[in-house]
Amino acid sequence: MGADIVVHSATKYLNGHSDVLAGAALTAADDDFWKRVAFNRDYHGGLLNPFQASLLLRGMRTLHLRIARSCASAMALAEVLQRHPRVAAVYYPGLPTHPGHALAARQMAGGFGGMLSIVVAGGASEAQRTLTRTRLWKPATSLGGVESLIERREAVEGPDSHVDPGLLRLSVGVEATADLLDDLLAALSTAN
Repeated sequence: MGADIVVHSATKYLNGHSDVLAGAALTAADDDFWKRVAFNRDYHGGLLNPFQASLLLRGMRTLHLRIARSCASAMALAEVLQRHPRVAAVYYPGLPTHPGHALAARQMAGGFGGMLSIVVAGGASEAQRTLTRTRLWKPATSLGGVESLIERREAVEGPDSHVDPGLLRLSVGVEATADLLDDLLAALSTAN
């Protein structure tokens, strides 16, 4: 897509099992910049040990399956949640109403990713209540694993956050889509 440098957090989707710390920096050309990257890698020892590399390779073998499942589930969740009366907004590039949808449609072949955010009507307290009532979604600050994760971003960032206090960030894993949706709908319910 014309990028000169791409940086991947291999810890996230590439690994997919939340048990590796790794990353990759790739350049489009074997030029002077790449030579500086390679020198720093060699000089500072930024290489994976064999066990970490084997775990990363294991995860990459199922990457296409996990990504396809996460993307399909995230899209299905976004479509339902955008119509839910207790959801004030849904941020997902797969929705035609998303401001970046046209760009995402050109660049994201095969799906729009496994991450979406929702703004729970009622602000921080309602978002926190929703988060604590989920059973399948695990509260954690990460993404790209086989398990679905949920977090209230403002609480993670602290008092200087510019994120809507009612925003929940969802990292969709590989569980059954219907189960993930049922869990969220139950958590959003007004019943105790």
